[in-house]
Amino acid sequence: MHYKMYEEMMEQPRSLKDTMKAEKSHMKEMSEKFDEFDKIYLVGCGSSLSTCFSSKDAMNMVSNRNLEVFTGYEFFYHKNLQEKNAGVILTSQSGETADTLAALRRAKKEGMYTVSIINEEKSTMAQESTDVILTRGGRETAILGTKTYMTQLMCLYQILLGMETSSQSQEVLADLAKIPSITQDLLKKTEAENKALAQKYADYDIFYCMGSGPNYGLAYKLAMTMFMEGAIKHACPLYSGEFRHGLIERVEKDVPVVFLEADYPGDEFTRKSIEFSQKIGANNLIYRMQDYADINPLLAPFVLVVPLEWFVYYLAHFNQEDPGSTRHIGKVRY
Repeated sequence: MHYKMYEEMMEQPRSLKDTMKAEKSHMKEMSEKFDEFDKIYLVGCGSSLSTCFSSKDAMNMVSNRNLEVFTGYEFFYHKNLQEKNAGVILTSQSGETADTLAALRRAKKEGMYTVSIINEEKSTMAQESTDVILTRGGRETAILGTKTYMTQLMCLYQILLGMETSSQSQEVLADLAKIPSITQDLLKKTEAENKALAQKYADYDIFYCMGSGPNYGLAYKLAMTMFMEGAIKHACPLYSGEFRHGLIERVEKDVPVVFLEADYPGDEFTRKSIEFSQKIGANNLIYRMQDYADINPLLAPFVLVVPLEWFVYYLAHFNQEDPGSTRHIGKVRY
């Protein structure tokens, strides 16, 4: 049986290509615009927040720019905004996310320049934002986000890294152009292995998710929207360096821990955590960037998310759940 998420996963390569073709010159303009700001805020919720985490951590590794990530309501209620020269990039699949829309309105009230990366051309955020980057994913209905996650993340990388002139940032942007074909290849090659893995872990109820650098954003998405929303499993995301501050006391024999590894400097702690978990008999599920693609490791979230999509898709299936459906999201508003 194919769920709607299956179709949307398979549309990811086309969505990436179409978005880059339609918006590349516009994103170059956004890079030039945001290069003028002393402070840049990245705002999103759920899967969109995870793209902000990953792009900020990627930027931290190539730049010393002043970037800060907020979830929508935290920005709206708790941020003391006094910057005179700041810009805000907001991400939302629907362009109607209440939290992010509230943040947009507050930023505009404070006189800030806003650009929204959204997938719905006629949405409220499209109408109210100073400028808009429109991802070309077509309508997306699966709650955990596949093609909109990929296209949002691509746009953030293109805009933010486009502000930089270092050889490393330019290498990342050159490799970013390879992501559509790599995604196409991984969709074909990683399904069977992760289907079998999902069947093995179908009866497990909790998964810990760990990564460093840009992979923390993916660990956050994996836990918050893929396991919890898609597969209806308990999950918790952590930076790898935080393993010994909590999880080290809770991980035990047979507990599944998903490790995302891309040979970042901080992955020294990912490897140490893998070794510790292995010694006590935890079930380590290790996704290594180098097993899937030979491109700049800052692009690891784009690469590792594809096999993880298959794993979560089939994990939900083997638990008689539709990975794209919801029980409460969209029905409870506050």
